[in-house]
Amino acid sequence: MIGRRGFLKGIAALGASAALPVFGEASYPFGLGVASGYPTPSGVTLWTRLMGFAMPVTVRWEVAADDSMRNVVRSGEALAHPDWAHSVHVDVEGLEPERWYWYRFSAGDAQSRIGRTRTAPGARAQPAQLRFAFASCQQYEQGYYGAYRHIVADAPDFIAFLGDYIYESSWGRDHVRSHASTEPYALDDYRARYALYRSDPDLQEAHAACPWICIWDDHEVDNDYADDRPEDGMDRESFLVRRAAAYRAYWEHMPLPARMLPQGPRMRIYTQLAWGELARFYLLDMRQYKSWQACPRKGRRGGANTVDVTECPRLASPGRTMLGRAQERWLDDALGASRERWNVITQTTAMAQFDQKPGPGRRAWTDGWDGYPAARQRLLSNLKNKTNPVVIGGDIHTFNVAQLKEDFDDPDSPVIAAEFVGTSISSQAWPQERLARYLPDNPHILLADSRYRGYVRVELTRSRWRADLRAMETVQRADAPCSTLASFVVEDGTPGPLRV
Repeated sequence: MIGRRGFLKGIAALGASAALPVFGEASYPFGLGVASGYPTPSGVTLWTRLMGFAMPVTVRWEVAADDSMRNVVRSGEALAHPDWAHSVHVDVEGLEPERWYWYRFSAGDAQSRIGRTRTAPGARAQPAQLRFAFASCQQYEQGYYGAYRHIVADAPDFIAFLGDYIYESSWGRDHVRSHASTEPYALDDYRARYALYRSDPDLQEAHAACPWICIWDDHEVDNDYADDRPEDGMDRESFLVRRAAAYRAYWEHMPLPARMLPQGPRMRIYTQLAWGELARFYLLDMRQYKSWQACPRKGRRGGANTVDVTECPRLASPGRTMLGRAQERWLDDALGASRERWNVITQTTAMAQFDQKPGPGRRAWTDGWDGYPAARQRLLSNLKNKTNPVVIGGDIHTFNVAQLKEDFDDPDSPVIAAEFVGTSISSQAWPQERLARYLPDNPHILLADSRYRGYVRVELTRSRWRADLRAMETVQRADAPCSTLASFVVEDGTPGPLRV
């Protein structure tokens, strides 16, 4: 660790392009770690955020072909500006496809740790295998992030994070640590919340181990918000100010490419990523453009509810959308152009219908896809003739494996796609007993287990998708063991998941 005087001397040596820093208590500026994301065949995005400064700081970055950083193949400088919380995003280009690289940052005589990243295979490449993990929902107070230790040990090519990277609210029981602050509304509040979450050592290790691709859900802003309407009655103008702050802080703390830079309360994060001719991932935004939830709770203008479908006719309105019309068109076009063997819909929540009324009739949760049945039908109809569609999600803090059907109420309806929903990294869930009451009315759900926290590990070849549901023994300890709860495969050309 460097001393204050040595660090100031090093920054001064950079010249007039960077002002002298003003230190806080910490002398090491890279305490939030490093990260990379969004690999392409020729590049990747690098990220870090400096701490302890008030003025702009010039940061040097290096990418090497070896883990000792002797063979540097790309390098440059970026300005860490206080307007963007001294975050640095570098879109590196000119790399070779389908190989691992190492990278680091420096400012003055301070150096970051060395991170590991990789590029994707070329567009016409036919990689033999892809290994990735997907995770979601990491409420800081409710548990340690030990699952990431096991993800890192699995050596994935990348990690897909499917929403709720931070939580704005404090809730639940048996907390192991504290937010130590109230709910964020302003930019500095969100920045502090992200810095707290990113201080976790296991999360930092996972970011340094491989590239990430990311989407958000609601808790990065406010529970159950939809477009410009929150659940708590805040007026539209005030909420959009809050949303702009939350989106800006999200940008500042995630390894996002420059094209995703937010514009006030608007930020396009939906995109696609190809892995040679093996797979294509479609990353969806299911918050910013969605129609307001139908039939909210009494006394509220927005937010989720669970309703009898016969008492909420607005649920079935064909104009209601989860993705927004522009994103729907983009997804239709992207799926139509795909030539990859596997098409992975990368989104935030469970897509399969989940009837919460035992016996005759049906009750639906209005914030998820059950609250947008016409939009779900449009998407499933579009997937019907696509090659090997698979849907992955999070949000519900439950392992969930399902058959996606054109008509969930018809047992003989053909299966269109397989769905795999991961449990949470740490966030608490319904009791398993409550979940089990509803399973007889949902025969298309092959597994639903809320007892464990963890993640999903996927190994993908041209002929098979294999998903291992990785369950933590506990999140009350950071060093807890992890085991495979169940494994499922999807065979090339056969859309339904099979337990193995």
